[in-house]
Amino acid sequence: MGSIWEFGAEEGVLHAHLGWLVAGLEWVAALIDLFAIALLLVGSARFVAGVIRAETRRDDAARVRGTNLERIELGRYILAGLELFIVSDIIHTALSLAFADLVFLGLLVIIRSLISFFLDRELEQVKHELQGEGRLD
Repeated sequence: MGSIWEFGAEEGVLHAHLGWLVAGLEWVAALIDLFAIALLLVGSARFVAGVIRAETRRDDAARVRGTNLERIELGRYILAGLELFIVSDIIHTALSLAFADLVFLGLLVIIRSLISFFLDRELEQVKHELQGEGRLD
């Protein structure tokens, strides 16, 4: 008998009789991961370009507003990327039969949810600051 971490790791119906489906879903999860990475890279590139644009302004207030608007946009990309990574992790865990993978998924979802929560709070604070200045529609 194996450890608790290997509980459920023996081959089940899904893996034994529908191996092609398991392989296909692994590819789907990998594509979701790649899309999430691409989304984060696009968001990062847009952020860098936007901050460079903001920093070239002469007016200090306009520079800060521009940077804050770019932070909001980057935050949206990060949140979207995190949500896609969670989807991919759920697919991987559903295909895995090990208890350790389920625990790992739980920890990942908790960590990513906490990051999302605090990032969303920070973005809301920046939005309120910009709305207070009358610069965000």
